[in-house]
Amino acid sequence: MKDKIKIFLDSDLLEKYLLGTTNAQENLQVERYIAMYPQVRETYDELQENLEAFAKLHAIKTPEGLKQRIIARIKSEHVGRKRFFRYAVAASLATLLFAGASYFFYDQNQSLQEENEMVNNKIQLLEEDMKERLEDVRNQFIVLNNPKTKKYNVNGNKKAKELKAIAYINPVKKLSYINVSKLPNLPENQCFQMWAEVNGKMVNLGVIQEATDKEKLMALPYAEEAVGYITIEPKGGNETPTVENIVANIAY
Repeated sequence: MKDKIKIFLDSDLLEKYLLGTTNAQENLQVERYIAMYPQVRETYDELQENLEAFAKLHAIKTPEGLKQRIIARIKSEHVGRKRFFRYAVAASLATLLFAGASYFFYDQNQSLQEENEMVNNKIQLLEEDMKERLEDVRNQFIVLNNPKTKKYNVNGNKKAKELKAIAYINPVKKLSYINVSKLPNLPENQCFQMWAEVNGKMVNLGVIQEATDKEKLMALPYAEEAVGYITIEPKGGNETPTVENIVANIAY
């Protein structure tokens, strides 16, 4: 019986159930295990608390004033269209006197449509960005709570003795993250930059910001036998890593 419970807990069904990605059959299985086995119920309650805390920590705020700007744009479009039709009726009654009016209103309508399209595109980009962030939060939650995740302590070499980080690697879900908890001080014209060597290619993961948030995780591209590096580069980052300035590496 213990083996049966262990196999169930090692799977990701509880996490998927909490995130609402299980099917009807999986829902029945999870709910049956929660009802039958106190160990599963305890794990479920713990994961639920972790998810709530994680969601609050990574809550995504809608850009300030976005709703008001969209409403204002819709209102302005509505008013503009009413004005267009009113002028169009007047122009139709005086076609001989105002032959050029049709082109004017056509141009106005085209401009309005272009502005409307720009607003729609911005809203779509915002939605896509929020989906990506939510997906990243979901992956972080799985990595931090899945028993198959392996943790690696990362320490800097002589050039960055104070550097401290923890890498989280999950070979089952093929997810990798790193939490840089402490960075040494650098001159203003230098910065720390993260790299990953995947399938023989060096991937630039960007400049590492000051570690003000100890819970913040940085995604790493997953690959078997991949290697991550942290280097010291000129301010703003470099296009290629400076090999002699490697201060830490992570093999995963």
